[in-house]
Amino acid sequence: MNQRLSANIHGWLLLLPAAALLALFTHYPTAATVWQSFRSTPKGSRPSVFIGLDNYATMLDDPIFWKSVVNNLIYAAGTIPTSIALALLMAVWVNQNLAGRGFLRMAYFTPTMLPMIAVANIWLFFYTPDYGLIDQVLKLFGRGGYNWLGTKDTALWCIIVMTVWKEAGFFMIFYLAALQQIPPSLAEAASLEGASRWYFFRRVVFPLLMPTTLFVLINAVINSFRLVDHVLAITRGGPDNATSLLLFYLWETAFKFWDTGYGAALTVVLLVLLGAFALGQYFYFDRRVHYR
Repeated sequence: MNQRLSANIHGWLLLLPAAALLALFTHYPTAATVWQSFRSTPKGSRPSVFIGLDNYATMLDDPIFWKSVVNNLIYAAGTIPTSIALALLMAVWVNQNLAGRGFLRMAYFTPTMLPMIAVANIWLFFYTPDYGLIDQVLKLFGRGGYNWLGTKDTALWCIIVMTVWKEAGFFMIFYLAALQQIPPSLAEAASLEGASRWYFFRRVVFPLLMPTTLFVLINAVINSFRLVDHVLAITRGGPDNATSLLLFYLWETAFKFWDTGYGAALTVVLLVLLGAFALGQYFYFDRRVHYR
C-alpha cells in the first residue's frame, strides 16, 4: 500500500509543473474570459459591472460580426480542402525517386518557415496594381491594372490563395511522413495482382492515410479561424469589411477599440465554434479513419 501511494504521489509530482502551466496559461485565461463576457468594459472611473447576456445580445444585432462569420466560412471553405489536397499531391510526388527530390521538398516547405508578416509583404508585391508581379504577367496578354486587394470581389480570395501557398507545405510534411511508414510490400503485392497505381492509391494508400488526414484536417480548421496578422498587414479588414475575419474582428474590438467585454464575448463564441468543430470531427471521423 505504501509503495502504491508513493508511486501515485511521485506520478502527480511529475505532472505538477505541466499541469500548473496549463492551468495558469490556458484554463485560467479561458475562465476569466468567460466571466468577462458577462461584464461591461471598464472606462475611466466607471468600473466593470455585471450585465448578463447584453454582450451576446449586441453580437446578434451586429452586422459586422455576421459579415466576419460569413467571410470566415468562405475562407475556411476555400483554404481547408485546397491546402489538404495540394499537400497530399505534393507529398505523393516528392515521395518518389526523383532527381532533386531534396530540393523539391525544401522548396515546398520553405513558405512554412517564413514569418507571417514576411509572407504578407511578399504577396503585397504580387498584388500591387500595375507594378505587382501578377499585373506584370497579365500585361503580356494585354490585361493588368487591376486592384486585387482594393476590390470586394477579389480581396478575400487573394488572402485565400496566399494562405494555401503557405500552409500546403506544412501539411505536406505530415503526409510525407505517413507515406514513408507504408510498407513497400503492399505496393509489390498490388503490382503482382495487376492493380493500377490509381487503384492502389485509392484502395490502399489513401485509407492508410486517413489518421493523418484527420490530424491535418483539425489543424486546418483551427488555422482557418485564427488568422489575424495577414489581414492586419495586407487589408486591415477592408475594403468595406470584405476581408474581416472573426479573429481579426475580435482583435479590432478588444485591442483597437478597447471594448474588452464585447471582445471577451467574441472570444467565447470563437472557442465554442472551434471546440464544436474539433469534437465533431473526432466523433464523426474516428470510426472512419481507424480500422476496427
